[in-house]
Amino acid sequence: MKNNKGFTLIEMLIVLAVISILLILFIPNLASKSENINEQGCEALLTMVENQLIAYELDEGSKPDNLSALEGEYVASLTCDNGNRIIVYNNSKDGLEIVDNNAS
Repeated sequence: MKNNKGFTLIEMLIVLAVISILLILFIPNLASKSENINEQGCEALLTMVENQLIAYELDEGSKPDNLSALEGEYVASLTCDNGNRIIVYNNSKDGLEIVDNNAS
């Protein structure tokens, strides 16, 4: 009597090849999506800081000298997940800018 239970070596190699091909296609796509998520997160933080700047002005009656006055009570942090930091570049016009701290 012959026992035919289990998979053959050829069947296992085919399954491993298919899984490898799927991983090769999936991983680069995942990396590009991660960069896109970081960019959108910084844009959302910028919008939130702009709104909190208005809230600060309503509460205090004037604009802050710099954005560090917002940290703590109004925003938790002015730094994006990718290391970029939001700064004021023109206080008179409420201009905000995202600056890459890692740039040389």
